[in-house]
Amino acid sequence: MTTYRDRAEAGRDLAERLTDLAGRPDVIVLGLVRGGVPVARVIADRLGAPLDVLVVRKLGVPWAPEVAYGALGPGGVQVLNDMVAGRISENDRAQVRRREQAELERREQRYRAGRPPLDLTGRTAVVVDDGLATGATARAAVQVARHLGATGVLVAVPVGSEQAYEMLTDTADTVVSCQLPPDFTAVGAYYDDFHEVADDEVTQALTATA
Repeated sequence: MTTYRDRAEAGRDLAERLTDLAGRPDVIVLGLVRGGVPVARVIADRLGAPLDVLVVRKLGVPWAPEVAYGALGPGGVQVLNDMVAGRISENDRAQVRRREQAELERREQRYRAGRPPLDLTGRTAVVVDDGLATGATARAAVQVARHLGATGVLVAVPVGSEQAYEMLTDTADTVVSCQLPPDFTAVGAYYDDFHEVADDEVTQALTATA
């Protein structure tokens, strides 16, 4: 098991496994906000690809928020798991949707800073996060990326659980993880520095690769 010094070091390790994508004009690297963005910045620089952010808000079951019944993405994209969503009242779903939509719009406004809406038509999207725990957010991100027009979606993480990895192989075209510890506990356990990424750090990463 490798413990990364920080997200930048994790990004360098991960980038070495993605070198076959270098120089491809269709590739775009998408950092999942917020923790995935510092990792994604390093990868975008290594591949010579544009960097953008993918803002995804999980729609959590009210009595078990860690369980997703769907997700919201930019441009009005909504992805639902009908089997789970059908067990939740419309009123409860509406409350969750309003709350998560407000946060999505706040983040979109902050991070896009006047840049045009994300359009993935005809692109190969490399969705990057700092790790996979349950995989629910990454799974939602893959679905959102497809709704935004991506013709191919690859998920790339420095570390993840075996269960999340297996789940994503049914959703993404490719899943790349540097480490899949059999005794995986939490993403933060594999970083010396796992600070909460602030909005300013996200905007600085985007500016640095613009």
